[in-house]
Amino acid sequence: MSLAARLTVLALVLGAAVGGRLAWWWQAKELERQAAGYEQQLAAKDLQHSREREDAAVAAFSQLEEQQKVRRALEDRLQVQDQTHWKEMNDAQQAQARLRDRLATADLRLSVLLDAGTVAAQGGDGGMRSPAGTGGVVDGALRAQLDPAHAQRIIAITDEGDRGLIALKACQAYVREVTK
Repeated sequence: MSLAARLTVLALVLGAAVGGRLAWWWQAKELERQAAGYEQQLAAKDLQHSREREDAAVAAFSQLEEQQKVRRALEDRLQVQDQTHWKEMNDAQQAQARLRDRLATADLRLSVLLDAGTVAAQGGDGGMRSPAGTGGVVDGALRAQLDPAHAQRIIAITDEGDRGLIALKACQAYVREVTK
């Protein structure tokens, strides 16, 4: 092979090597540019995702605070109702205790109205007619006094009934507050 042909082949090989190296260098730079673009896109998406998570956390925290405020308000109302219920129950128990004490000391006597028709059918009033007084309900009505033991049992029954009604009222108020 002649020198000119060798130089031509050498120039072609050298040109191909330099061209390949330049192509490789250009391709590496292009990949770096694309990678930088992808990194920027990923960073932007990460930033957007972080903001979305932060907004969601703020919204959840705000909702939690609102629910806690509502719960505290409900607890406060229920506590006031509980105090009111306790006061009503205590007042009723004190009134019943005073009534029992008055019955025990004979300061107060319980009596019942008698049906005049029933008393007449049984043969008279038996000395039960009470004169009309300032505390009387019916003028000249027939009344019979109850035995103190029976009166105590009646008072105990009414005490239980009063406490039951107060408890029922408290339960109804609780249900109304909780279901608002």
